[in-house]
Amino acid sequence: MRGTRIATFALACLATGALISAQTAGPAPGESLSQSYRGSQARNVEYQKIAPFKVMDNVYYVGPGTVSVWLVPTSAGLILIDTAQEPYVDTVIDNIRKVGFDPKNIKYILLTHGHLDHFGGATKIKALSGARVALTETDWNFMATQQANQIKNGRGPKPGDEVPAKDMVIKEGDTITLGDTKIKVYVLPGHTPGSPAYEFTAFDKGKGYKAFVFGGPGPRNGVEGGTEFLQSIERLEKNFTDVQVALNVHSYLNSYPYPNNMGILELRDVKAKNPNGPNPFINNALWRQWLKDAHAGAVKYIAEEKAKAQKGQTN
Repeated sequence: MRGTRIATFALACLATGALISAQTAGPAPGESLSQSYRGSQARNVEYQKIAPFKVMDNVYYVGPGTVSVWLVPTSAGLILIDTAQEPYVDTVIDNIRKVGFDPKNIKYILLTHGHLDHFGGATKIKALSGARVALTETDWNFMATQQANQIKNGRGPKPGDEVPAKDMVIKEGDTITLGDTKIKVYVLPGHTPGSPAYEFTAFDKGKGYKAFVFGGPGPRNGVEGGTEFLQSIERLEKNFTDVQVALNVHSYLNSYPYPNNMGILELRDVKAKNPNGPNPFINNALWRQWLKDAHAGAVKYIAEEKAKAQKGQTN
């Protein structure tokens, strides 16, 4: 009996400690709030479990602090864009309930690219809801290759981190329709070989705005990936400068932060302080400035990667 009381007390202390840690933690000096979730507090699980919030009439943020998970309710069910990964998948599911929806009504899970922090919860949420999981052929293959290499090298995947079974293949020009909502698909590689992007109409006080989810907002994979990313940015600069609501895949974009330190959580707080004022998530000027910053950053990244390659050849 005494042992049981000691064990119970120990568990209570751990839980209290975790709660205190979440309540007292915050951004490090020089960090913005959004940045802290990918920086100094990246491994603070309790800190990451933020409350969900409404962005537009038909868009909710239901993810942890570090990675975005967007919920789009429609007249015929729910669309989820990305899923986060463990240990945050139950947080995503609970957050969907907190904003008044049943996660069993998710019909589509649209993945933004084949990295674990974006697809990790897909298998669990699909099992709960029966949703279709959608991604490009290139990134389905990219995920499978990554996992095969992990297994070959004896490095995983850990339970809960498995790649979801290949399901719905989407491509450039597709339109995903659910009830009153249509989501257009584009392919904009560079972060991964087949990162998709999604465009749909988001509403604020009944008025429609062009919303856009850019699946891979930073270059990877050396000169080749950097060149693909730059081409994707140039395409956005040519054809998508009219985006009014940019739904970023992370609260803070490490490669090229959103202008004026306006990460997702900063925009959330501006909206909360003035709920009857203009919606800060509707901001074409921020999007256009971010495109300029990303273009300059991509050019710099390619030059640096070329210099590394040249140095390697001469050593």
